[in-house]
Amino acid sequence: MTAPAYLDDAAIERLADLLEQRAVPFKGFNLEALDGFLSALAVGPDTVPMSEWEPAVWGTPPRWSDSDERAQVESLLQGHANMAGARVRFGDDDLPDHLAPLLWLPEDPESEADDELDVGRDWAMGFFRGVELREAAWEQWLDENDWIDEVFVLLDRLASGEVLGEDVEAPGTPISYRERLEIIAGLPDMLADLHHHRIDALTPREPIRRADTPDRNAMCTCGSGKKYEKCCGA
Repeated sequence: MTAPAYLDDAAIERLADLLEQRAVPFKGFNLEALDGFLSALAVGPDTVPMSEWEPAVWGTPPRWSDSDERAQVESLLQGHANMAGARVRFGDDDLPDHLAPLLWLPEDPESEADDELDVGRDWAMGFFRGVELREAAWEQWLDENDWIDEVFVLLDRLASGEVLGEDVEAPGTPISYRERLEIIAGLPDMLADLHHHRIDALTPREPIRRADTPDRNAMCTCGSGKKYEKCCGA
């Protein structure tokens, strides 16, 4: 069965229902966590095959009724992965509606809301579960790039609901609903930046080779008629 390039509304609803019935009760992902998880895989340092990442989705792997049902489920998951992979190529300004991050928000996100609403939490938790599959490689990126660490700090605020100070032993300051919305609004740009970094990191580079240096007693290649050691090699 060929997986779709992205999931339409009906397919998203089918996948959400499937996860609620077969994954969430067994410590697997809901749709929002799955979206964060697949987003991390789309921008991560290495390609992770579906055979490796799918078990994490379910918690306890379900038993499917037959091969057809199994194929349909895998098509939904791969379609979601395709959608996450396509999303990261866009920033916030030109992101198509059908590729927007899948996370729960109130009907009117701009209205005043209780600061206890943990919008974005499951998405961020799912993202970090994806990071765990290639933790060492992500750690190297974090060590080499301060801006990636800043992205992780923001996602950690979504996941934990707190802003940590310089004293890691001190209690964190709870983040507000508005602060959560600001981080969520920046997700497409964060993912696009990570995607560009991934492409750059995985692009092979030709080694820079120095031009062959003439022997010191050879005639200089500049055409002066002098020996190299008395001319350009001096």
